[in-house]
Amino acid sequence: MNDHREPGEGTQRDHAVRTTENTTPTTRTGAPAEPLPSDRRIAGAIWPALLASVVGLLPFTVFSTFLVSIADATGEGDAAVGALRGLGGVGAVLVGIAVAPLIGRIAPGRVAAGALVLLAAASVVGTLAWIPALAAFCLLIGVSNSALYPALSTAAADRFGTGPAAGRAATLVMTTQTLAATLAAPLIAFPALWWGWQGDLIAIAVVALLLTPVLLRYGREAHVTGEKRPGYFAAFRMLAAVPGARPLLLVAFGRTGAFMGHLAFLAPFYTDEFGLAPGAFAFVWTLSGGSFFIGHLVAGRLVNTTESDERAHRAMRISLLTALVALFAVYMAPVLWVTLLATAALSASHAVIAAAVVTLLVRRCGAVRGTALSLNSSGMSLALFLGAAVGGAALAAGGYLGAATVFGLFTLLALGAALTLRSHTR
Repeated sequence: MNDHREPGEGTQRDHAVRTTENTTPTTRTGAPAEPLPSDRRIAGAIWPALLASVVGLLPFTVFSTFLVSIADATGEGDAAVGALRGLGGVGAVLVGIAVAPLIGRIAPGRVAAGALVLLAAASVVGTLAWIPALAAFCLLIGVSNSALYPALSTAAADRFGTGPAAGRAATLVMTTQTLAATLAAPLIAFPALWWGWQGDLIAIAVVALLLTPVLLRYGREAHVTGEKRPGYFAAFRMLAAVPGARPLLLVAFGRTGAFMGHLAFLAPFYTDEFGLAPGAFAFVWTLSGGSFFIGHLVAGRLVNTTESDERAHRAMRISLLTALVALFAVYMAPVLWVTLLATAALSASHAVIAAAVVTLLVRRCGAVRGTALSLNSSGMSLALFLGAAVGGAALAAGGYLGAATVFGLFTLLALGAALTLRSHTR
C-alpha cells in the first residue's frame, strides 16, 4: 500500500477537523480537551521550521563573532562596522509591518522559503569586504528575519489547527531559536578555522537554499481549517478586533525593551562591578542563555496543556513581577553569586513571558495569527533598539541603577498591559 504522508500530516488534518467541529461558543473551563502530543512528535512534524529557525540566526552570529576580522578586512574600525548591525533592526521593523497581512494571505511556508532565498543572497553579498556590501548584508538579513520567523511560527502552528498543540508548535520554533543563539557561536567558529568567516557565510547560503524547496511543501498545506483569509487592510482591522491582541503586543514590546536593553550592558556591568574578564563572562552569558532556553522549553509546554487561557495569564503576570524583582537584584546584589542567581531568574522569567505571549496570540488570532506574529516580531525589534538606546542614555546619566530604572519602567509597562487581559471564550 502506498500511503505517503509528510511527517505529522495525518495528525494535523485530523486535529484541525476535530478542532473546527468543536468551536461552538463555550467558556473554557481549564480542563484539557485532548492529550497534548509529545514534543518529539510535534518536532517531527515541524522539523523544517525548526531547522530554518537555526539558519536564520547564523548570519548575524557570524557578523558578531568575527566583527574584528571583518573590520580589519574592510580597513574600517570595529565601531563603524558594528554600527551597521542597527540597519537590520530598521529593516525588520519596517518590512515586518508591511508583510504582516501577507503571512495570512500567502501560505506561511512560501513566505519562509522566500525569506530564506533572500537570506542566502544576503550571505553571499556579506562575503565582500566592502562597507556598502556589509551595509546591504545587515539590512537584507534584518528584512529576511522579519518575514522568516513569524512565517515559521505560523507554518508550525497551522499544521496542528487551533488547539493547544498549535501553540506548542509555535513556541518550539522560538525555543529552538533560543538554543541556537546560545550554541551558534562555537559551532560557526570551528569550521571557520579552515575556511574563515567568508566560508561560513557561503555555507549558510547553501544550507538556506537546500531548505527552500522543503519549506515550499508547507505552501501546499491548508492554513487554519475552515477560515476565510482576509484582505491586506482587513487583516489589520480583524487583528485590532481580537480580544487582548493589543495588550499582548504591548507586553511583548515592554518585556523585550527591558530584557534586551539589560543584555546590551550585561558584559560591562559584570566587568565594572566584579572584574570579570571576557573568558569568565562567557559563563555568565551561557547561564543567561541557558536559563532562557530552559524557561521557554518548560513554559511553552505547561501553558499549552489546557484549553484555558488562565494558566498563561497567571504565568505571565507572576513572571513579570519576578522579572522586576530580579532586575533590581542583578544591579543591587552585594555579592557575585546572588547576582548570578538573579541573572538566571531574570532570563527564565522573560522566557516564560515570551512563551505565554506567543501561545495566546496563536490561540486567539485564528486567520490573522500570521499578521499578529509578524507585528509581534516587529514590535520586539523596535523595543530592542529603544531598550538599548534609552538604557545607554540612562547609564550615562545615572549609572547602572539609572539603567535598571529604565528597564524597570519597560517591565511595568508590560505588567500593566498583562493585567488588562481577560480569559477568552470561543
